[in-house]
Amino acid sequence: MSGWQFNSIIIFGIFAFAGFLYTLYQCAKKDNSYGETRYFWIFGAFVFGDQVIFGLFWTAASVITLYLKDWLLFLLIYSAFWLVRSVGETVYWLLPQFTPIKREPPQKWGHYKIFKNDSVWYVNQITFQCLTVATIISTIYLAKTWLASLPQ
Repeated sequence: MSGWQFNSIIIFGIFAFAGFLYTLYQCAKKDNSYGETRYFWIFGAFVFGDQVIFGLFWTAASVITLYLKDWLLFLLIYSAFWLVRSVGETVYWLLPQFTPIKREPPQKWGHYKIFKNDSVWYVNQITFQCLTVATIISTIYLAKTWLASLPQ
């Protein structure tokens, strides 16, 4: 693993752990589990409650890949994580299209200015479907590359 890769994982892990601490405070002391955060999207966290769990996950993933000195494994974990996360988000955005319960008002989304109605939900859905396709491909590629890099 090169120096920039090592440093990137260290920074990623420190930011993940700091995010865990901050969002744990937001959830436990401020009762703000559903508070939205754009600062932690890189970890797959869209609300503070997400980052409490994902912060620990990414801290552990960072420590393990640093210990193993395996950049490809880190990338594979990241890709596989986003594969699972994007499938979940696809389902999340699929459901509001078929229920009268409106938990996510379309007006709160920036792209409402373009679509001007509840079509923002299917736009979110297909965005995550595209991410799912990209991460399926990257996960397969990275898994093959990582397995080939292991000592025989």
